[in-house]
Amino acid sequence: MIRLAPLALLALVACGPVYRDTDAPMQTVQRLDLERYAGRWYEVASFPASFQRDCTATTADYTLRPDGTVGVVNTCRRGAPDGPVAQIAGTAEVVEPGQLKVRLGRIPFAGDYWVLWVADDYRTAVVGTPGGRAGWILHRKPEIPAERLNDARGVLAANGYDVTQIKRTRH
Repeated sequence: MIRLAPLALLALVACGPVYRDTDAPMQTVQRLDLERYAGRWYEVASFPASFQRDCTATTADYTLRPDGTVGVVNTCRRGAPDGPVAQIAGTAEVVEPGQLKVRLGRIPFAGDYWVLWVADDYRTAVVGTPGGRAGWILHRKPEIPAERLNDARGVLAANGYDVTQIKRTRH
């Protein structure tokens, strides 16, 4: 099985550690501009997940499709930023404001992908799952300014995540 990036195998995240207090309410963005959200995102930090073991240099590419869905391609490098490429593709559709369902590869069911925050300039985003077994800080470049990283960590904490468990992603 391929081990991948944000969204990769989200549907399989039913096992593993829970990184957030699931009794805490989650707030998603109420207006997600998919045109501005489309493009390449670099994972700059994430909560450890088995499907991402040995992944570095993780990216997610989103494209708008004519049918209103979003094309998803998750990519990572195994073991090191210059290691072998692992990739999986799929689609996402908006089901509620800031809440998407993602289908990847041949997985027969969809996973939750909730956008908790997007900076006004659409250069940083925070994504989580209601079950709390995954969460990511994404940025348009591999390196993120310290202030922006702190803002993103604050969003995770406000949504019940234990930010002491998040790990930086090597690029």
